[in-house]
Amino acid sequence: MTRYRLGLAASTALLFLSPTFASAAPDVVVSIKPVHSLVASIMKGVGEPSLIVEGAASPHTYTLKPSNARALENADVVFWVGPGLEAFLDKPLEALPKNAKVVELEDAPGLTTLPFREGGAFEGHDHGEHAEAGEDHDGHAHEQAGEHAHEHDAEEAGHSDHAKAEHTHDHGHDHAAEEAAAAGDNHGHEDRAHVGHDHDEHEHGGTDMHLWLDPSNAKAMAAEIAKSLSEADPANKAAYEANLTTLNAEINALDTEIAAQLKPVLEKPFIVFHDAYQYFEKHYGVRVAGSVTVSPESMPGAERLSTIHAKIKELGAACVFAEPQFEPKLIGVVTEGTEARSGVLDPEGGALDAGPALYGDLMRNLSTSMSTCLSQ
Repeated sequence: MTRYRLGLAASTALLFLSPTFASAAPDVVVSIKPVHSLVASIMKGVGEPSLIVEGAASPHTYTLKPSNARALENADVVFWVGPGLEAFLDKPLEALPKNAKVVELEDAPGLTTLPFREGGAFEGHDHGEHAEAGEDHDGHAHEQAGEHAHEHDAEEAGHSDHAKAEHTHDHGHDHAAEEAAAAGDNHGHEDRAHVGHDHDEHEHGGTDMHLWLDPSNAKAMAAEIAKSLSEADPANKAAYEANLTTLNAEINALDTEIAAQLKPVLEKPFIVFHDAYQYFEKHYGVRVAGSVTVSPESMPGAERLSTIHAKIKELGAACVFAEPQFEPKLIGVVTEGTEARSGVLDPEGGALDAGPALYGDLMRNLSTSMSTCLSQ
């Protein structure tokens, strides 16, 4: 159902005074803040998208609320990264009405994707069942190469380009009512179409889903967002396309700014809370030497913390970065007795206000936190 954002009197006046007034915006729902920021930028002057994972909540541990389920039920278009990040949305999205357009941005054409790192200071990722706390699959320290150059060419930066054609997935489930109940509301809908989502053709488990931390990926996602909105709302296509042009220029300027800020500290190794920064690291050439925990859902045990502590000493790591959504005390444990300083990185914008400016603020905050801590 489309919501009109004008009061009754104002909308009635427009009907009589302006026969060419713009059509109302579609109801758009977005999973997480970084994607919401891109969608909000594309929708400027047309409408405002709704956000599911608000505040400092993390998609890794989020539980869908009844209010979220209602927003999804009323949505014309839903944007998410994919089940490898927002697993809590997978079944609820399958249960939506057929007229709702669900866009999985993991499959945006031109997107670069990276697998999770395995072994040593990054351990392994058990994507079927989360790795147990403290489990170490490889006793040897994994040295993170520091020879990355700041290259916009994804192939030179070690990326493999991954362009996927848009495809439709027909779930054909008989238990849609059960899935709708998982979303907090039982509507008994049958199968529905997902844009770019086919579990039979590719696996999601091995892909690092923090795609937006590469500005080139953010532009690919923005292009898919503008395309999907234009298809769902042709009356406002010109606005979406104009906003995409503006957003691309802003991201290009942001990219240049961050590259210059990080240039003096590229060779200084640091440790992160969990391995969420590959895209940022490879694009800009910063040197992530390891992660404290395998996944944010599983807290590390004593053996794991001991391994990271030894890694910090071995490399002389300059900084260890916590995240606002997770336990900061662990950082004190692994840095005790070392020269490493501590800082905070926020890859999902949990501490920022949602809106069009969030993506730029998120990326600048990462760059500033890294350059400040590493240059001391």
